[in-house]
Amino acid sequence: MNQPAISQSSRKKTIVSILLFLAIALLGLAYVKWIPYYGKSMTAITTHSIGDSILGSPGELQSFSWHSASGYALAYFQSVWKAAVLGIVLGSLIQVLIPANWLMKVLGKSSFGSTAVAGLSALPGMMCTCCAAPVAVGLRKRNASIGASLAFWLGNPLLNPATLIFMTFVLSWKFTLLRVVFGVLLTFGVSYIANRLVPQKDHVELERIMNVVEEEDQAPFLSKWLKSLGTMIVYIVPAYILSVLLIGAVQGLLLPHIGNASGNVMILILLCALGGMLFVIPTAAEIPIIQTMMAFGLGGGPAGALLITLPAISLPSLLLVAKSFPAKVLLFVSGSVILAGVLSGLIGMWLF
Repeated sequence: MNQPAISQSSRKKTIVSILLFLAIALLGLAYVKWIPYYGKSMTAITTHSIGDSILGSPGELQSFSWHSASGYALAYFQSVWKAAVLGIVLGSLIQVLIPANWLMKVLGKSSFGSTAVAGLSALPGMMCTCCAAPVAVGLRKRNASIGASLAFWLGNPLLNPATLIFMTFVLSWKFTLLRVVFGVLLTFGVSYIANRLVPQKDHVELERIMNVVEEEDQAPFLSKWLKSLGTMIVYIVPAYILSVLLIGAVQGLLLPHIGNASGNVMILILLCALGGMLFVIPTAAEIPIIQTMMAFGLGGGPAGALLITLPAISLPSLLLVAKSFPAKVLLFVSGSVILAGVLSGLIGMWLF
């Protein structure tokens, strides 16, 4: 007689926890993303611009400069700090509010279904790769599958609906179409394949994991959340700041100098694919970067490479998720992003 009551109580607790997490996420995203992006969309539609490139003029890039490091880091964090804070908060709350058994049923499988659900769930997030990274870390700590966690991480920057709107009116619908095609392939295809790179857990292992998680869930909410939040801050914030400073210092090496003779050189496509994969930018910053560089003579091929690789991942975001994914998975994702960038560049050579 007690079992149904216990089950009903557990079900009610699960629903309340999920609704609370969703409420926090919706309020945070509305404040940080949705409301500001509405105004930015109107600007893009009416002026065909969303502002200046965060890099400034391509001719101003230096091979190595600590002045550039501090200047770029300041500009970058002024743009992303609210979203970064929200990402850390949501990444910590996932670990204490979302019931592990429910999350494993929805996102814990290596099937395409779990990958697809996570990828679609990323669309409202509209975060850059670094701001989405703490949430991906939280998903992995809660035993979401490799594919589902990657799909959420990659889907946020690559399939951001606001960015696609900006892109259509600032660059052209051709850029948007190319972004959607490769964004879908990376978010859903590469993430799903990545599941096959790691051994699948058997029922005994899953049962052991669930028992450990259930024991941890018995602790008071506040102590669990503060522990989760503290661990995430200590691990993420220092690595985040230092890696952005490093990227800012070597931005001239990662993004080659652009001149009127640059055009559609194959070597430049390769360099942009590699440099763009490592470089870190705020949400949608690839649009004014590409717009400015093309005005200085960058060809459609290198622009197509940057279109995919700049937002997808970065060295800082790879460092943020390094402990949550096997090294071979991150190497596979990095290589896939570079390959997608090169292919996008080859298409861009005749499309733009």
